[in-house]
Amino acid sequence: MPPNEVRLGRFHLDLNGRQLARDGVSIPLSSRALDILCVLAAAQGEVVSKDELMSKVWPGLVVDENTIRVHVSALRKALGEGESGDPHVMTVPGRGYRLIGANALRSTADGGRDSSPRVETSEKPFIAVLPFQNMSGDPEQEYFVDGMVDEIVTGLSRIKWLSVISRNSTFIYKNKPAAIKEVVDTLGVRYVLEGGVRKSGNRVRITAQLIDGKTDAHLWAEQYERVLEDVFALQDEITMCVIGAIEPSLWRAEIDRIKRQRPTNLNAYDLLLRSVPYVLGHVPKESGPAIPLLQEALKLQPDYAAAHAFLGRCLHHRYARAGLREEDRIAAIRHSRAAVMHGSDDATALATAAHIIALTEHDTMTALKLFDRALELSNSNVFALSFSAVTLGWMGRADLAVERAERALRLSPFDFYNFRVHHALALVHFFNRRYADAVEAAQRAVHANPSFSTAYAVLAAALLRGGHVAEAKAAARAVLEYEPAFAIRGVRQVAGQLEPAVFGPLAQAWREIGLPE
Repeated sequence: MPPNEVRLGRFHLDLNGRQLARDGVSIPLSSRALDILCVLAAAQGEVVSKDELMSKVWPGLVVDENTIRVHVSALRKALGEGESGDPHVMTVPGRGYRLIGANALRSTADGGRDSSPRVETSEKPFIAVLPFQNMSGDPEQEYFVDGMVDEIVTGLSRIKWLSVISRNSTFIYKNKPAAIKEVVDTLGVRYVLEGGVRKSGNRVRITAQLIDGKTDAHLWAEQYERVLEDVFALQDEITMCVIGAIEPSLWRAEIDRIKRQRPTNLNAYDLLLRSVPYVLGHVPKESGPAIPLLQEALKLQPDYAAAHAFLGRCLHHRYARAGLREEDRIAAIRHSRAAVMHGSDDATALATAAHIIALTEHDTMTALKLFDRALELSNSNVFALSFSAVTLGWMGRADLAVERAERALRLSPFDFYNFRVHHALALVHFFNRRYADAVEAAQRAVHANPSFSTAYAVLAAALLRGGHVAEAKAAARAVLEYEPAFAIRGVRQVAGQLEPAVFGPLAQAWREIGLPE
């Protein structure tokens, strides 16, 4: 007979009323996280498989496994640790999850749920901006349409009371129809913005509509046609209309926050948009094609902060993974510092520069201040959250690294770039000698990006320390397969100098497993 009420230390879970409280104060959780908690509590300490969670929490839907992890992470953060020091929600590798330390208070015959109101999705409303349709019929215009969505996401993410799902996660719906209910359930959002763009000559036409996922009501819709030179003002106008529809009492300060410095040269902006797919790579052969595009953009506009930041990142890749050439290191630092000088209100540029300043220049104090500034500008900026999580992981700042990694996963559950976040968690778990958790996080990182050699290296170290020698050797072979020039010295020269207590144990494991010095 399943329980109706469960006690977890100072927490009280009412399964019928669907409320979690601590010391009598209600704890806000998303409805999906609460569903997972209720399923685990009803199991009374038994392991619940991921397939069972999917079938009970998302009946009839196909859900990415990472979605479960996002909500489990939210539960762990809300519940903290039990008396044993372990989290209340435990991962059982290869099997599923179980709830630790739960005590049933009473049961009823039916064990069913009543119709009490659910907790809201979050204290902050969440919004997803779906990929806009390219209405021009010209596939060559896709980069411009995607850039329009990026700019709107950036503007929305500067509003502190709003949480914005990352573009890379919403792009799972690109070029395929999606029911609003599916988007709301899968991404855990309240609002959905969708639209289309037609670019023809020097004119651009944009349609957009905002939908309340809770009521399926259309809150706002508009169509614009402007000359191309007005595109940035148009992006801000759409963003302000969306915010105004969600919160009619919008303050002037909030409107001003949406507006930010943009490039003055549209050709430089166009070159940067064309570079983005390459910049998002993480090895020289992937990011290399972006370098001439960004160099040309900076010839047209020397103070373009985003172009400096992205070029610094590409040069860092070339430095770290293509010979440790001093000229690449100096150039990466120079462009990163230029991004900071010219991009005081650009969260993505600041975060990108901060990551390079930490790893290439080893100025961690400046890097941490820049990450904080980026998140102050835009607390939904996934670049700032994920880059800082990795940097903090290498620095041994475990608690803050985990906090930012988990927030990045909530805002970006289907992002290809989540390999960085899982890599950060793997570093933290290895540092804390939680080798099974480090293995699980590193496996997620290599699953998200199978060519990320450093994640294989951390996986090899964690497997070795967990006693899985054969698997560790296989992971070490994968390191050299994806990065033949991998050397412990190279990692030491870049990330290894941030905190010897983090790098030292990893390096020792790598030596034992046979990776080259």
